[in-house]
Amino acid sequence: METRTVNSEILNDLIEINNDRIAGYEKAIEELKAEDADLKALFVKMVGESHTYKMALATEVQTLGEDIETGTTNSGKIYRAWMDVKAIFTGHDRKTILNNCEFGEDAAQKAYKTALTNEDLSANLRTLITDQKASLRASHDEIKALRDAQ
Repeated sequence: METRTVNSEILNDLIEINNDRIAGYEKAIEELKAEDADLKALFVKMVGESHTYKMALATEVQTLGEDIETGTTNSGKIYRAWMDVKAIFTGHDRKTILNNCEFGEDAAQKAYKTALTNEDLSANLRTLITDQKASLRASHDEIKALRDAQ
């Protein structure tokens, strides 16, 4: 497969992961209680972060002359459905929401790690993905720390 096509497929996979992340945090925001304003601000920031990453990835896909992915991954859709079912049984408490968000952050880390294992990835894309992964790792760690503090 041509390197350009491989690179665009990798980028589109990461666009889908960021779409999942946006949808997941928007769902989490809906579940928050009034006293969780701190989490709402954090989640809104993370939605913005994923929009920024998605746009950077989409720009690179366009540069490669390929179509940009607009959907979410099947696993992301399954994850959001699981989040809905779990909430029915456990309620919308802060720790559950943070657990669900950490699950999503773990999925994003895995996707970025997998992308970086591809040897056909161009140097500029490797740098972009590495930088985004590092920033997402910081977000993951922030969610984990908040969850652990519960």
